[in-house]
Order: sequence, then C-alpha cells, then structure tokens
Amino acid sequence: MDSRRGHSFLARITLAAALAFAGPLAAWVPAPALAAGRAAARDRGAEQFVQAQGQRLITILADQSQTDAAKLRTFRSAVDEIADVPRITRFVLGKYARTITPAQMQRFSVVFDDYAQDVYQQRLADFQADTLTVTGSLALKPGDVVVKTNLSGGKAKPAEVSFRVLGSGASWKVADVEVEGVWLAITQQDDFVSTIDNHGGSVDALISRLEQLNRGRAAAVATGR
Repeated sequence: MDSRRGHSFLARITLAAALAFAGPLAAWVPAPALAAGRAAARDRGAEQFVQAQGQRLITILADQSQTDAAKLRTFRSAVDEIADVPRITRFVLGKYARTITPAQMQRFSVVFDDYAQDVYQQRLADFQADTLTVTGSLALKPGDVVVKTNLSGGKAKPAEVSFRVLGSGASWKVADVEVEGVWLAITQQDDFVSTIDNHGGSVDALISRLEQLNRGRAAAVATGR
C-alpha cells in the first residue's frame, strides 16, 4: 500500500472510530463544517418558524413597558416553548453526558436552564433591536436547518444572528444560536467540559459554578443593575 492510500485508509478508520464513540452527539458538529462543500438548500418551513418565534423573542426584549425582571420571566417562558431544552442540556455536557448520574442530571438541568436563558437573553438584548428578518436558510439534512436572520431597528446597528433548528412541519425547535460568529451551545460545551476536566471529572464542580453565576445574575436583576 502506497503512503497516500495508507493515510487515506487511516483517516477513514479514525473518523469511523470517532463517530462511533461520539454516538448521537456527532450530529452536533458545527453547522459551518457540515455545510462545507454542499449546495445551498433552503427550508421555508424552518424559515417561517424562526421568523415568527425569533421576532417574538426580540419583541419581548424590546418592550420598554416591562421591568427587566418581568421581561426575563416572559423571555424564559418563550424560550422553554421554542428551544429543545433537554437536547441542549445533554449536549453541553459533552462526554460527561454518558456518565452523569440521574441525581446530578436533575440538579444540572435546573441550574443550566437558568444560566443558558440568561446568556441568550443578554446576547440578544445587547443588539437593542426591535425587528428580526429572515434572510435565508441552509438545510444541512432533512430536519436540520440553519436559518440566517438580520436584526435591525431600535437603537441597533444591523447584525446577523443564525438559528439552528431541528424538526419538521409544526414541530420545529431551536437547538443552537450563532451570535457574532459564535455558536452558543458549542461554546458552552467546550467551557463546561473543560471545567469538569479541571476538577478531576467532577460534574458537581460545574453545577456549583453555575449556581454561583446564577445567584450573581439574580442579584443584579433584583437591584436593577
């Protein structure tokens, strides 16, 4: 076997082993990597879902008639309906999703939900926009679509935000959001796995860290900071 064929064969074997190890998390390869080299295929159903629900989120954040605490409650309720929270919760744990105990998962689910919704709310609110417009989409595969949007209006400068949505028909759910070139769930997975690794594989250390961050954010909202 010549060296080029040997390297190609080794690469295929390595990739197959990696995918087998990753299991269902392999579907969460960053969207740009999945899309590389593919012809663009739009999904109008996914676009309609993002147009309606994305605008819903932006409208909540732009509402000046509510207090910050009230807006946060309304925003969280909307996110719980729009996002695939259980899937995201397991994804951000990376390799530790396979070893976390049921009791730890119950605790983690609660603190992560609070943490993630605060992050999403803050990142979208930073744009100070009041209008979301879908500009296109890319179907990575059936039922897995990246929808591109533009945020504008209000005090905002035009900005691009992408939503990765999974589903079909009337059952779409948001799986990740790209803000300023950063996919939030993927970034959280990197951060969380690193935190657990740095504490000797302790998921409890991550839970404690998120609890502390959540308490800090709650105190800031309560005092209007």
